[in-house]
Amino acid sequence: MAEQGADRGRIGFRAGENFFSVEQQVLVMGILNLTPDSFSDGGKYLDPSLAIDRGFQLVEEGADILDIGAESSRPGAEEVEVSEEIRRITPVLRELGRRLSVPISIDTTKAMVAQVACDLGAVIVNDISAFRKDPGMVDTVARAKASVVIMHMKGNPQTMQAHCQYQDVVEEVHGFLRDRIQVARNGGIADDQIVVDPGIGFGKNTHQNLILLKKLAALKDLWKPILVGVSQK
Repeated sequence: MAEQGADRGRIGFRAGENFFSVEQQVLVMGILNLTPDSFSDGGKYLDPSLAIDRGFQLVEEGADILDIGAESSRPGAEEVEVSEEIRRITPVLRELGRRLSVPISIDTTKAMVAQVACDLGAVIVNDISAFRKDPGMVDTVARAKASVVIMHMKGNPQTMQAHCQYQDVVEEVHGFLRDRIQVARNGGIADDQIVVDPGIGFGKNTHQNLILLKKLAALKDLWKPILVGVSQK
């Protein structure tokens, strides 16, 4: 049964002026890491000019959405100060935010960073903590009228791989996402601005990741688009 406010005939999400229907369409999210320590491309795009060029390249290669992050979330990654995260994203977003034709997502757990990014043109907030790191994030997203990606993760990037114990990984992920959707709704975020992410690789071992991928259909009754981040993992 569809949740209240969901539209059975139009599963998708708004991102700025765009509406993406995902019933018959798979979207590609391009990832742009402005970090020195991401596990696949850390340090390659610290220079803002290189990052800007890479952003345009990802769109030319077919990215429907560009996700920009300035804090690594690989296992064991160190936390980045708010001021440093803002310093990294500002010149890149200032340029891409006004020139790109595709929606921009900001990958952050910090409300202040999300606010700066939205002011510079981001229309999606990709919060791997699902509002748990910074309670102010819900209000920030709602006031910015941004969309949000809610992800499942046990612990945080420093501890998550020590928390891979589940009775039923699919049921636990489903229940967590259902509860966080309600948090978003209660905070004023519209139903068609919510995307869910099962968190492949975040507090799960290889076997659990494969179970989630095999049983992704179990998340369909949340009536939300599903983001699956599996690249380079």
